[in-house]
Amino acid sequence: MRAAVLHEIGQDKLEVLDDVEAVGFGPGKVRIRVRATGLCHSDLSAMNGVLPQPAPFVPGHEGAGEILEVGEGVTRVKPGDRVVVCWLPACGACPACKRGQTELCLAGFVNAGTPNFRRPGGDVFGFAGTGTFTEEVVVDAGCAVPIPSDVPFDIAALIGCGVTTGLGAALNTADVEAGSSVAVIGCGGVGISAIQGARLRGAAEIVAVDPVVSRRDAALRFGATKAVSPDELADAKQDVTGGEGFDYVFEVVGKSATARTAYENTRRGGTLVVVGAGAMDDHLQLNMFELFFDEKRILPSMYGGGDVVRSYERTIALWRAGRIDLAGLITHRVPLAEINEALDQMRTGTALRTCIEI
Repeated sequence: MRAAVLHEIGQDKLEVLDDVEAVGFGPGKVRIRVRATGLCHSDLSAMNGVLPQPAPFVPGHEGAGEILEVGEGVTRVKPGDRVVVCWLPACGACPACKRGQTELCLAGFVNAGTPNFRRPGGDVFGFAGTGTFTEEVVVDAGCAVPIPSDVPFDIAALIGCGVTTGLGAALNTADVEAGSSVAVIGCGGVGISAIQGARLRGAAEIVAVDPVVSRRDAALRFGATKAVSPDELADAKQDVTGGEGFDYVFEVVGKSATARTAYENTRRGGTLVVVGAGAMDDHLQLNMFELFFDEKRILPSMYGGGDVVRSYERTIALWRAGRIDLAGLITHRVPLAEINEALDQMRTGTALRTCIEI
């Protein structure tokens, strides 16, 4: 079976191998034939060590495909079903799940420590307990969320992470109010999805902030009312808010420097939503007086900040109704054999989302 493997953390290229085997099938498991997968920035962060991930590993966590085989006790899906790969499944029994905060369930992170691939040279992990840069993957049944047959695999793959994360940040975490002002710092696939969420909620002004011209142009097509480079943000703040600051600012980069910029551009009493996944040793500095005096809400948003399965269903309903554009997010397509081209597209910012067709 073919799969793209990173041998050591810090390497910048993947090797596509044909001697990889998906392992671990048994009770409570499913085998999925991956048909499409998106490249998310978190994959790069795992490759370079920003996000913790044992190696060697198969990246990829934003995927969709069809069920090939189900293990004993699995009743939710059957062979032939279309599914989205959910990298953060809810167990339904832990305290977070019982509180209704299923996005905080840790069951999926336990999966990340168990190899689900093997090569002649030894075990291979799957990123975030999945690993979708492959032809087949074995995962817990809870990671396979059934979707209607009319949802194309490439659209379904996007729903598996980036779209759910960005839309949910605006709809669930921030709960953007109609008529408000919004700034989104970082306009890749997740940032564009946050822009679409803010537009759905009726935000009056949505300022997209990104250093890449093509991404700024794309943001305008997806609902931003203004698109600026980081150097132009101060002027946009003055023009749009009279210098007061935005009601909502979304940080979709995952760095303390941009989070600090986001904080400074949030109005007093406004809301900063931290969407980007950053490094454990990258610390955001705030002084105790400004925290008290500015009364700004700082809201981290994990995987869209809501029930993941419900978010999938909502996204599909919005897509069917033409309220959000998912196909337009896919700016590039490559076969698995050309996965390193997709990595370059992500690193240079030329792609919103690259779909790897398998």
